[in-house]
Amino acid sequence: MTQTLRPQAYRCWIENTRNHLAEQSIQLYSEETTFMIYRADTNAVLATGVKGYDEAKRRANALRSSNNLKWDQVKFKAERRTPQTPSQRGTFGVSGSGRYFTDGSGRRYQVEYSRRYNPSKRGRFRGYYDDQGNYHDID
Repeated sequence: MTQTLRPQAYRCWIENTRNHLAEQSIQLYSEETTFMIYRADTNAVLATGVKGYDEAKRRANALRSSNNLKWDQVKFKAERRTPQTPSQRGTFGVSGSGRYFTDGSGRRYQVEYSRRYNPSKRGRFRGYYDDQGNYHDID
């Protein structure tokens, strides 16, 4: 047998639930959360890495007024990933110059390129030889 709530008890339960959900949403947008401010009509990013909900709201208003934009043209949302420093990212993969490859354990190898151009890859085959003489294809 289910128990039915009186109208007054139901209103009290609804109010408590709303308050609880509001507290949780405030905790989601704490000061550690970074936000991205963008222009809604063109999706142009105006600012990234703004820390905290209140700071993002203040910066969005400042950008809107400085660029003479309407209220609905400037929006902000929480960034999907946390910004990382280069030391946190690691150095796995091909170097920026394309001459060296670093494997998962941190060993560096010189990258060798094929002589022939491969149109399906829009580039050349590339790979490296490990210490035992085995060839590893990079892409």
